[in-house]
Amino acid sequence: MRPGIMIMLVAAMLLTCADVRAADDVSPAPTPSPPPAAQAPPAAPAAPKEQAKESPPPSVTVIGARDAHGILGRDVRSSANEDMGRIVDVIVDRDGKVRAAVIDFGGFLGVGSRKIVVDWNALRFAGVSSKSDSITLDLNKQQVSAAPEYKEDTPLIVLGAAGNLHPWDYEH
Repeated sequence: MRPGIMIMLVAAMLLTCADVRAADDVSPAPTPSPPPAAQAPPAAPAAPKEQAKESPPPSVTVIGARDAHGILGRDVRSSANEDMGRIVDVIVDRDGKVRAAVIDFGGFLGVGSRKIVVDWNALRFAGVSSKSDSITLDLNKQQVSAAPEYKEDTPLIVLGAAGNLHPWDYEH
């Protein structure tokens, strides 16, 4: 990019930021005071305002690099080492508890695949120490093939390993 164009872009961004800041600093017009006869008698002097308290520092937790890893995009395999797809989303309930994972299953190079939802408890993360390691699913390819497709904003049908699935309360 030419230096002249770069300078013009930076100047435009600075002017935009200044306009936004100026709009934030504008205070509303003062309201007219009532006529002197309608004014209340002077109140007792106000107590000194509490000084603004600083919020406490956030808590800090250190997790070792070998103890935690991101899972989006991770390959999922069955315990028989069958390719089950990859994790594309995580489903949480209203309380923020992780309930399920959305897996992009089947297809070839993204063509013909479909998303299915599996119970979080059906996933095994043991042995996952690097981005190339896969997550194990306690279901086989035949079971996952029979699962209905996930469609956003519809009731979820979650596929779980035997005895692990707990129903969710949801509004119709």
